[in-house]
Amino acid sequence: MKPKNHVKEKQGRSSGLFITFEGTEGSGKTTQCHKLARALRAQGHQVLETREPGGTPLAEAIRRLLLSHSKTKSNKEIITPECETSLILAARSQHVARMIRPALAKGIIVLCDRFFDSTLAYQGYGRHRDITFLNHSHQFATEGLTPHLTFLLDLPTQEGLARRQLARHQNRLDQESLDFHQRVRRGFIALAKQHPQRIQKLDARQSPDILHTLIVSIMSRLIQALPTTCLAQATLPPNRTIKRIQTKRAPQYGVSRSRRASPTN
Repeated sequence: MKPKNHVKEKQGRSSGLFITFEGTEGSGKTTQCHKLARALRAQGHQVLETREPGGTPLAEAIRRLLLSHSKTKSNKEIITPECETSLILAARSQHVARMIRPALAKGIIVLCDRFFDSTLAYQGYGRHRDITFLNHSHQFATEGLTPHLTFLLDLPTQEGLARRQLARHQNRLDQESLDFHQRVRRGFIALAKQHPQRIQKLDARQSPDILHTLIVSIMSRLIQALPTTCLAQATLPPNRTIKRIQTKRAPQYGVSRSRRASPTN
């Protein structure tokens, strides 16, 4: 798989790289995002690893509300699809303005666990919200920010949900029906067909190590095609960076401290 020419052209005069990871529940995208961040830091790149919803204190507060709020005997109020969409877009607006754009302006590689494709798949295809409205709302919330490259980790819906059952923590979306999650997957597949130059669809049934090797290979070719002045280099020598990464509790330079990786999401 070769990085598409569209990525290089889209980069233009701007600095940094904006890479997103997408997929259904249990696809392993969070694991791959984390592994790529480590690999890029080992190569001497400055990397910001973040997630959606979340990334900033305010956006993380919205995330907790979105994922934990569910109807119970004591709380009969449920989040409406319109409220859910509005909260996600509010979190994204703050995230892009306060974290993503400033990092890109410094030449940092930004790796984001979920972005706008998830909104289209979950709220558009899953919740049957209007796609045109979602596109316009995204333009307003982010001034049209689009990833340079997106890795879509795809696997059968039931296999992904089975993986999620093994996760330590469950969230509100895990309570959705099988039909909902199947619609979400169909949405992601449709988006990959609509944007073949940006979205790299990968078979998430492969082992994490094989997927990581493939992702690193695609990223390496993309980075090599860019002018050397586009990306900021880490201040630490590469050999020292590698040594720290191999430590179990490695300090992660440029990473949002609010980030919490989950091996199955």
